[in-house]
Amino acid sequence: MEPTRTRTRGGIAERLSAVGPLDRPAQMLTRRSDQWRGRLADVMRGRPLGHALHPALTDLPIGFWTSAVVLDLAGGRKRAAAAKRLVGLGVLTAAPTAVAGFADLPTLEPAKRRVAVAHAASNTVALLLFTRSWWARTRGRRGAGILDGLLASVVATFGGYLGGWMAFGQAPAARDAAEPQPVSRLAAVR
Repeated sequence: MEPTRTRTRGGIAERLSAVGPLDRPAQMLTRRSDQWRGRLADVMRGRPLGHALHPALTDLPIGFWTSAVVLDLAGGRKRAAAAKRLVGLGVLTAAPTAVAGFADLPTLEPAKRRVAVAHAASNTVALLLFTRSWWARTRGRRGAGILDGLLASVVATFGGYLGGWMAFGQAPAARDAAEPQPVSRLAAVR
């Protein structure tokens, strides 16, 4: 029996990568990023690490925001203060994460730069919604804050999908991992 193939072409990210009108903002942002020099630019590009910093930093806002959503859904009012703090920490850590992503633009091929524009736009909307969520919670409007946080999570998940496509979507390893392998082809674990 043939293994079922996972569809890897024709998805949203692939379609965005071919949208010509995204070239102009992608080129403008890439030029600005390429002109950015100095110690901070080197750190944001991950030069001291030997690899891009942006993918590692994404764990911070995603982790804080996901934890806040879990507390909102399972922690009740007793965990409202902790959820508010987590939303705020996610907002604070999103800034350096975005700057590191901006710093990576010149390293991307043009198709991925187009997707990067949509990725940045989506994550900016998510950040604005999480900021509004934190603001509502601070003003005692917990229900509105939770609703904004849930909506922001949906938008951030889409942004994360686009980021994952840029990092792994076209890589042969990602396609191979998506295809189930028969047990006989798996290496023995030692």
